[in-house]
Amino acid sequence: MGQLVARGHELTPVPGDADVLVVNTCSFIDPAKKESIDTVLEMAEDKKTGRARKLIVAGCLVERYRGEIRKQLPEVDAVVGTNELECIAAVCEGGGDGCAPTPAAPYLYHDLTPRVLSTPRHYAYIKIAEGCDHPCSFCVIPQYRGAFRSRHFESVVAEAARLFGQGVREINLIGQDTTCYGEDLGLQDGLSLLLERLAQMETPRQTWVRFLYAYPNKVTQRLLDTIAAHERLAKYIDVPLQHASARVLRRMKRGGSGEIFLRLIERIRRTIPGVAIRTSFIVGFPGETSADFEELAQLVQAAGFDNLGVFLYSDEDSSGSYGLDGKVDAATARRRQRCLMSLQRKIARARGRRLVGSEVPVLVEGLSPETDLLWQARMSTQAPEIDGVALINDVEGAPPRPGEIRRLRITESHDYDVVGTLVAPTEIAPALPPPGLVRIEPVAAGL
Repeated sequence: MGQLVARGHELTPVPGDADVLVVNTCSFIDPAKKESIDTVLEMAEDKKTGRARKLIVAGCLVERYRGEIRKQLPEVDAVVGTNELECIAAVCEGGGDGCAPTPAAPYLYHDLTPRVLSTPRHYAYIKIAEGCDHPCSFCVIPQYRGAFRSRHFESVVAEAARLFGQGVREINLIGQDTTCYGEDLGLQDGLSLLLERLAQMETPRQTWVRFLYAYPNKVTQRLLDTIAAHERLAKYIDVPLQHASARVLRRMKRGGSGEIFLRLIERIRRTIPGVAIRTSFIVGFPGETSADFEELAQLVQAAGFDNLGVFLYSDEDSSGSYGLDGKVDAATARRRQRCLMSLQRKIARARGRRLVGSEVPVLVEGLSPETDLLWQARMSTQAPEIDGVALINDVEGAPPRPGEIRRLRITESHDYDVVGTLVAPTEIAPALPPPGLVRIEPVAAGL
């Protein structure tokens, strides 16, 4: 989007207004593929009835099914893979795909790459690395994203400084594995060094920095000490554990066990008081027995995670786990998913009740999408788009403004959300600087 805007093109979230339709896709698991394909077909219909002259499919679906897309979807005029993103303007403007089929080097954006934020102006994502070198048997990301490669340290710092200068209050560092950041550049404790640098950066107002997607055996004591030492760093660890059974984890080519993970969780909480721990699990992995699942349920109960996601195993034909025996039927996998989420709901409800009566900093998001009677905010222990929210039903002092950080007095809690009164601000909130970026809502899914 940034490259198109830099070339003078205007972006629109309304397909009927577009001359060119671009669908950015994901193909990690079946639901993502289905959503991507459904969106391509929807845009193909819009192309027939609207003003659009061209339909372009971009992203991971292209890396995985390039030939099939061209053969089975004649409505698609061009495809752009994940390593061909720099060609998007040429493809939109010209004929054909406009790109060499095999770029000289895997794509990795940098601080000078034109960029458009598709998030609200008060928070943003920064991708600090691309690709992955882990051999997880259920995952196809390395096949389509390539080997792990880090952005240069100063490039990330420069982008963060620019975003803070444009009024962003929260930066979320992402990558397929953020905890390996810098290893390919010869940096030891690269993520810790980066977080420390971002935590010490001068900004006009209070800001937050968090990172997502930590690999369990890469969560070092140095990393935890860094998070604990700096107020700006969100006390939040997102560490996808995937399972608790050592047998299942071996088949996943992950390693570890429920006992090892409990020790890690205890160490995280001992080092970072008040930390929120988010994880995710896969149920229905080939060979997962009732006893394996019981181990997983026991871990969830014992760990008391703050946030939890449970995914159904997706049997991808190019994954290492595709050929494993002991496939679990869909009904059993869904039942296990519901069981874990039921356990987590009780844990989250109890955690929420303990917050009632306390005051916590929150980042004000805007009016609740559910009702105009409430405002929505997030605690630093709630990551955008994936965790619960903090709802504002009463305000002391100045009315809330999107993008300000204020304190919330929590008066009630629900399963995953809390509700409270916004306390009078202690800082004067200046107007946000004029936007240097265009704000649009993307039509299709896929980061």
